[in-house]
Amino acid sequence: MCRWMAYCGDPILAEELLFRPVHSLIDQSLHSRLGETTTNGDGFGIGWYGEGEEPAVFKSIEPAWNDRNLREIAGQIRTPLLFAHIRSSTGTPVQRSNCHPFRYGRWLWMHNGVVEGFPRLRRDLAMAVDPSLYPAIEGSTDSELLFFLALTFGLTDDPPRAVARAVGLVEETARRHDVPHPLQMTVATTDGESVWMFRHASAGRARSLFYSTDISQVRQLHPELESLRRLGAGTRFVVSEPLRDLTGAWNELPESSHGLIRGGEIEIHAFLPFWEG
Repeated sequence: MCRWMAYCGDPILAEELLFRPVHSLIDQSLHSRLGETTTNGDGFGIGWYGEGEEPAVFKSIEPAWNDRNLREIAGQIRTPLLFAHIRSSTGTPVQRSNCHPFRYGRWLWMHNGVVEGFPRLRRDLAMAVDPSLYPAIEGSTDSELLFFLALTFGLTDDPPRAVARAVGLVEETARRHDVPHPLQMTVATTDGESVWMFRHASAGRARSLFYSTDISQVRQLHPELESLRRLGAGTRFVVSEPLRDLTGAWNELPESSHGLIRGGEIEIHAFLPFWEG
């Protein structure tokens, strides 16, 4: 399975997020502690918001720990919102178009997990994508198709409802094809202003996902850490694994729930997939 990280807050250099933490995403690409696989070397990607109308993305099929271009640009990218993802393929090819995050307009999306029985379900799920959106699909992953299903069902207007309906369709389609417990997922998506996070598994026992405590509280708990003083008041992280072991800094997102980060504040709600055909 994959590992990912989302950051939102004051503009910060990408290298501060990707390389500096003790258990950074780059370290997790080799030494994941909570993932299904210890090594996540099937490519990586970052997406960030800068001067343009749409976010920029940089992807590679190289392992994140061994890509000199990533280290080079990370020292030049300053952004208030960064998505980063390291991939461990669940069966689809190792190619750039299959690396996360995926982009459509101002939206980014990344996923850790799997749609079980995807080859059996893919045609039915693809047929449910809005025809106007279908040409924008570049790769062959279950993750990207799930993104375009969410877009079809209104992601840009109501992300929680759109994702719940997309997940409901996957589970209903799997039921018709006799695929039990089809979906395992942690997902992050953003429009460049707010970040939504989701944690769900059809059979329970969803993959790990954490969000950070208010930075002012973390500073009080750990006044000895100079790196915390460089983070703005509205800083928030969402991570597959904590970036370092800090008491009181991380909160596990409950299973079958979703969260919204906006202006440094976090709301947590139940996540209830549904399908209305």
